[in-house]
Amino acid sequence: MTVREFIYDRLGRIILQIAFLLAVSAFLFATGTQAGIITILLLVCLLVFTLEQLTDFWRSKKRLDELQAIMSGLDQQYLFTECAPKPQTLYERKLFELLRLSGKSMIEAVSDAQAAGREYREYIERWVHEIKTPITAAKLICQNTDSDIRRRLSQELAQIDAHVERALFYARAENPEKDFIIRETELSAICEEAIQTHRTLLIQNGIRIETGNLKEIVYTDRKWAAFMLGQLLQNAARYHGEDPVITLSCKKLGQQVRLAVRDNGIGIPSYELPRVFDRGFTGSNGRKRGGSTGMGLYLCKKLADALEIGLQIQSEQEAGTCVTFTFPAKANLSKM
Repeated sequence: MTVREFIYDRLGRIILQIAFLLAVSAFLFATGTQAGIITILLLVCLLVFTLEQLTDFWRSKKRLDELQAIMSGLDQQYLFTECAPKPQTLYERKLFELLRLSGKSMIEAVSDAQAAGREYREYIERWVHEIKTPITAAKLICQNTDSDIRRRLSQELAQIDAHVERALFYARAENPEKDFIIRETELSAICEEAIQTHRTLLIQNGIRIETGNLKEIVYTDRKWAAFMLGQLLQNAARYHGEDPVITLSCKKLGQQVRLAVRDNGIGIPSYELPRVFDRGFTGSNGRKRGGSTGMGLYLCKKLADALEIGLQIQSEQEAGTCVTFTFPAKANLSKM
């Protein structure tokens, strides 16, 4: 609190007190009191009034600074009223009582919302695991059908499986630290897992995969990293051009490893690039071709941040897209 703020807050009271002193002085002067005496009385009153205001300012500022320091030192600042020192005035006591009631109500509401969200995520995870059983059964049934029907059904089932998997990771992304396990993993194993998972989709769209040297070791969660890479493979398959090719290559950057995923698809307009990681953003390509949820790259970004993986994207219309994952060095993962 500054002096200016203090004066502005009490401006009405100060004006009223000054007006009262002037009125008393006018009354005394009108009743014949000597001007010298009136002047002395005014000076004494003004001195007392000024000292009172300075004392009030110092006391109020000291109190606010103390409360501010307590608030700044709390990790859970909604517990401020529980940690604040004993109120000094009746006004503070009443105010703190109201704040405690408000905080209690807020904590109860947040706890209820967190419990409901936790139950919903647990339900989604159970549903995902349960729905995978009929999907697997349907894939087995497809093997005994006509080749053309099998191809078409397999493609649709692969899409369903991808959406189900995305729902599972979306539910887990709310508390990612409870699910991932950081381990030493060979990059080629992550790429192989992602390619095998989406093998049917890639074959049906005529996608050719080219890989460079992927023997580097990275420190990450293999399942999550394979899921993120799979989202890029799905996008490349959905927005491919003629003679589609996806190139996977890696490069050592000091203690870090960078994986580049490049395709020669239809690309992304430059004005849409800043928004591709936004939740639900489908872009012009998604609206033209349909089937886009706008969740794939959003999840990639969210999971990459949780794993401390750098994620960048570059694209040019009709020339293709390049997405890079920069895996952190082992030394930087101590807090995980």
